[in-house]
Amino acid sequence: MRRHCPFVFSLLVIAATCSACTHTLERDTAADLGGTSWQLVKFQGSDDKTLTPDDKAKYTITFGADGAVSARVDCNRGRGTWKSSGPNQLALGPLALTRAMCPPGSLHDQIVKHWDYIRSYIIKDRHLFLSLMADGGIYEFEPIAG
Repeated sequence: MRRHCPFVFSLLVIAATCSACTHTLERDTAADLGGTSWQLVKFQGSDDKTLTPDDKAKYTITFGADGAVSARVDCNRGRGTWKSSGPNQLALGPLALTRAMCPPGSLHDQIVKHWDYIRSYIIKDRHLFLSLMADGGIYEFEPIAG
């Protein structure tokens, strides 16, 4: 029994260390998103259809470190909330938007419709990718210069 004690103790220390590392990783992943601002590059649908905005600056999203989110969706602006309960997980709260009528060809209606279905994100090569549930498509954003 005594021979096994150092081994068991070592396993407990390793398990506790790994648990702390996982918790830190989750927190750091969400922290990477807080305090960032992005503009839309394109939307890639699950049907391989690609939509690009006429002006990237008309489609922006800012994630506050406090869980607030603000967005410009073409001719409208909105505010809401966001949270990340695990690595690469994203939950966006309802978006309170102004109600201007955007011009034909706008991506406004699609983005507003998809807002509630965004479930995950990844930052890769300095771009933010927001994924819709059920492989519904991916929004690609780039950092706003500034």
